[in-house]
Amino acid sequence: MLTIIFIIHILVSIVMIIAVLLQVGKGASIGSTFGGGASSQTIFGSAGPATLLTKVTYACAGIFMLTSLFLTYSVSKRRSSSIMQDVPAATAPAVAPSAPVAPPSGPAEQPK
Repeated sequence: MLTIIFIIHILVSIVMIIAVLLQVGKGASIGSTFGGGASSQTIFGSAGPATLLTKVTYACAGIFMLTSLFLTYSVSKRRSSSIMQDVPAATAPAVAPSAPVAPPSGPAEQPK
């Protein structure tokens, strides 16, 4: 089940990327708003009916969000296991404490 959702998630993301890249940009009309011109529209422009690519983008975005939530929930509930469960814990080697080193007695020599 999780594999099918992963495949749907990947396919929807690819379709959504393609749909967004194929859409016509709406930033071209902003220049005519400030530049004037006889055919300029209002500041926000008229949206008009949504195109097929817009509807596909909305549908893909909705499916993408749902699959993302489902995958997040299912992965967080999955029991995690380790390949190291059956290996006994390694202990640190025992090291005998060494005798403390006494500072040298006598005057220290100055380098010449």
